[in-house]
Amino acid sequence: MAKVAFLGLGVMGYPMAGHLVKAGHEVVVYNRTAAKAEAWVAEHGGAMALTPRAAAAGCDFVMACVGNDDDLRAVCTGPDGAFAGMSEGAVFVDHTTVSAAVTRELAGQGVAFVDAPVSGGQAGAENGQLVVMCGGDQAAYDAAVPVIDAYAKMCKRLGDSGMGQMCKMVNQICIAGLVQGLSEGLHFAEKAGLDGRAVVEVIGGGAAGSWQMVNRYETMLDDEFEHGFAVDWMRKDLNICLSTADEIQASLPVTALVDQFYKDVQKLGGGRWDTSSLLKRLRALD
Repeated sequence: MAKVAFLGLGVMGYPMAGHLVKAGHEVVVYNRTAAKAEAWVAEHGGAMALTPRAAAAGCDFVMACVGNDDDLRAVCTGPDGAFAGMSEGAVFVDHTTVSAAVTRELAGQGVAFVDAPVSGGQAGAENGQLVVMCGGDQAAYDAAVPVIDAYAKMCKRLGDSGMGQMCKMVNQICIAGLVQGLSEGLHFAEKAGLDGRAVVEVIGGGAAGSWQMVNRYETMLDDEFEHGFAVDWMRKDLNICLSTADEIQASLPVTALVDQFYKDVQKLGGGRWDTSSLLKRLRALD
């Protein structure tokens, strides 16, 4: 078992850190809002620290799951950052979805660094069933896998630093198109006078089937959009995808369009609705 620091106790990090305790690891947590760390310790045990540096001190692994590029820099660098407290041989594992550029920037600062964004949403974090996409040094990745396994159903290295983040971009690109297609299909079914549940029962087991369809169609039909990854965070991710696409000269016309549709959802007041709320946008156009 390892001594592990976990930085960031949001909707993903809070349960992920809890799974580490259940797996038998010694865990110390840090959160920007100390009350959240206090609540986690009260629920799971372990310890809390008041700075990332203090959390990282003496740990074998430092895991992070924060908000964006700037948040990640803030917990990693500076006199109170985790890098300043890490021991020689410790491994930093970043589960945040950020740009590949900031990953490579931080990985070049002399620590063993694995970029390891996740897919599976809040439910996947709570159930310990996340898919983890990794980049970085092979030896650092091999060392981290037994710890990541506490909350992962699959973990795979895709290449050097930044390639885990590149893979996460592919994930978000695919989701954007799938959710828009599902939203249009259900909207069309409603307009045609079809029973949406009956339609999904028929088509869900065929070529049109997807995780999004199986896990989101009922709440979508019921006009409930509080069950997953928020639109505000999806737009953050899609902006990373579109910026990176410009850099590598990849064409993402559908992704760019769906990003604008999510902007429309934000204008409806749906920034915290889940990503399946693209159907809400179509209904609002009626």
